[in-house]
Amino acid sequence: MKWHILAWDLGTSGCKTALFDIEGNCLASCLVPYSTEYPALGWHEQRPMDWWHAVVTGTRQLLATSNVPRDEIACCGISGHSLGVVPIDQKGQLLRDRVPIWSDARASAQAEHFFQVIEEGEWYRMTGNGFPPPLYAVFKIMWYRDHEPEMFKRINKVIGTKDFINLKLTGRVVTDHSYASGSGIYDLLQGDYSEKLIAASGLPREIFPDIVPSTEVIGELSAEAAEALGLPCDLKVVAGGVDNSCMALGARNIQPGRVYNSLGSSSWIAVSSTEPLLDNHARPYVFAHVIPGMFTSAVSIFSAGTSFRWVRDQLCQNLVTQAARQQVSTYELMTALAAESPVGANRLLFNPSLGGGTALEGGQNIRGAYVGLDLRHTQADLIRAAMEGIAMGLRRALDVLRRLTRIEDEMLIFGGGSRSALWRQICADVYNMTLVKTQIDQEAAALGAAAVAAVGAGLWRDFHQIDAIHKIEHITRPIPHHVAIYERLLPVFIRAAQHQAELGEMLAALEL
Repeated sequence: MKWHILAWDLGTSGCKTALFDIEGNCLASCLVPYSTEYPALGWHEQRPMDWWHAVVTGTRQLLATSNVPRDEIACCGISGHSLGVVPIDQKGQLLRDRVPIWSDARASAQAEHFFQVIEEGEWYRMTGNGFPPPLYAVFKIMWYRDHEPEMFKRINKVIGTKDFINLKLTGRVVTDHSYASGSGIYDLLQGDYSEKLIAASGLPREIFPDIVPSTEVIGELSAEAAEALGLPCDLKVVAGGVDNSCMALGARNIQPGRVYNSLGSSSWIAVSSTEPLLDNHARPYVFAHVIPGMFTSAVSIFSAGTSFRWVRDQLCQNLVTQAARQQVSTYELMTALAAESPVGANRLLFNPSLGGGTALEGGQNIRGAYVGLDLRHTQADLIRAAMEGIAMGLRRALDVLRRLTRIEDEMLIFGGGSRSALWRQICADVYNMTLVKTQIDQEAAALGAAAVAAVGAGLWRDFHQIDAIHKIEHITRPIPHHVAIYERLLPVFIRAAQHQAELGEMLAALEL
């Protein structure tokens, strides 16, 4: 019998391939990396054929090392990084060797032109697209039209990252609602492309792929794909979804009010709801969920783990050397030292916006800072303040979501920072919320893709199996005395961030 599920998580830095049993337990996984190239300021490009190579390599590697016979795999599903723009011709052939990825910001002029026709606030309220506008697909496609007209004339469709893999698997060109909701022209409430927004873009309607449910079986493996992967041709291929929505599914966000925190290089808090959560100031970014009738809305901070890595590299070289000598993680030594500093780090605050910020943080020109630094502060204080500052930045994100909807009393936390017991306690205290850590960590998006495939192929009746998969490893409850301290510090943190945003604008305007 066919009781196994193959899933791919096509991320920014590489593709994770994972094999699950019918109950959703991960049996094996592997990661195949690929590179990003930066040919000009603001340009971030990857090769779609690198994605396909990673899918093929990872699948073959997993089949060779697992004990699961390939003819026992029933279906496959995929999660893909968002806002992709892969141009293909009538025959499905690539028209560009490298394509802009989600973080590519080259299309600012196109966005400005678009907002001369459609008011930006109206566009946001319709689409929920809360990232900086030039990142969204429609503006990048307009950039193709304006800067590469000969190539543009040959375009039949522009598809997303995971949609390109599905094309390679089945020969079919489609997207799903979750991925389409990052196109910049998708009306969240109507659940379809907006003719008004398409008209404002000046792009032809037919350039956008047809939309199907995330759980739709879009076909079986082509003979060519089956040979490349080493899999049987009757393997069912399910449409899958955008990484934000697949991760929300894998993180148990299957009911309204469920919330999770990803604590990594960039960090965010996301909640699921039956209505998109919109705020013109904080700009939550919203995607249609892979679960019909639901949305996943998130507020992020750009530089969480990346700012903490800066603290490691610039302020903790003694610990880097010690860690190498002892063959342990530098972060382990840093958090052990931070534990020696009291709650509040002796009144030292850290703004983590070292890489710029979201609208909530103060915009792209805000920069980070230590605030309140004096002669008594130690290395332990510097480290703890950085951890607390990242948590306070995320607390502001949580408060936005709390204003917009009801949130459950506990939050799932995962990502690199969640492995630290101290950081989990800091977050629980700053959020004033119980945090739960399970065995599902970096596999959340892959699990979400597998769940979509399982429902689409008929192995699961619905998504409630997700709850049974998660096994609790740690529960961290807020400590009332700590909560009280952070509640007093938070207004100071917010005021300091406001001043940092103003100073950042002044610094950016200087000619030096």
